[in-house]
Amino acid sequence: MPKFLNTRRAVSELEDLIRNANEKLILVSPYLKLSKDFKELLQFRNSKDKITTIIFGKQELNPDEMKFLQGLRFVILKYYDDLHAKCYLNDDTMIITSLNLYEFSMANNKEMGVLIKKDDTADSCLFEEALNEVDYINQNSKRFEVGSSKSSYVKQTFSKPSERVDSRTANVNSKSTGYCIRTGSEIPFNPERPLSYEAFQVWNQFGDIDYPERFCHFSGEQSKGETSVRRPILYKNWQKARGYNVAL
Repeated sequence: MPKFLNTRRAVSELEDLIRNANEKLILVSPYLKLSKDFKELLQFRNSKDKITTIIFGKQELNPDEMKFLQGLRFVILKYYDDLHAKCYLNDDTMIITSLNLYEFSMANNKEMGVLIKKDDTADSCLFEEALNEVDYINQNSKRFEVGSSKSSYVKQTFSKPSERVDSRTANVNSKSTGYCIRTGSEIPFNPERPLSYEAFQVWNQFGDIDYPERFCHFSGEQSKGETSVRRPILYKNWQKARGYNVAL
């Protein structure tokens, strides 16, 4: 069943949640002013090429804080207007709390929260309901870009390869094999559709064309986050790709 957290335990459990996160880490908090310990945890995760999504709601952000976060290649910053919720989750653990990702709040305020475990049968329904709300916030948040308080992202539509063949696809006939930028699996070479159908179904939940991916669509080599739906081919391979009549 959900576990009650006071201020000290909320901070401790949040540190463990970030440290133990595998593929998923989403941090939802209006304010961002991270302590030294939290910055070190995010830096460590970033060094492992693991993606962290941070959703915030206040534009009055410390410039040094934003500079630090924007310097982490695998941290995605998103803005949601009027956000007041505070929720932190990884693959199997979630904390819903009054605690902000704000150093003053952690050190001076009296906070409370609950810890929810996905694998605990008494928590599983609550975890899924809260996860759906986080997914809704994430999907309706706007990608934060340098020099802009708000910016939007664009959704693209993909179809199964057998469902549509247009003139652009037909022109890409000198290279038949490409690679899914998320899984590395072989797919037809087409920079307009650099995801396998299955990977696209997952990507399309949020539709973020700048979301860092793992492989180069042209060569299949690991890209370490330097590829995305917008830029599916590593920069060093652009000239080679252009040789196959691909407009980049």
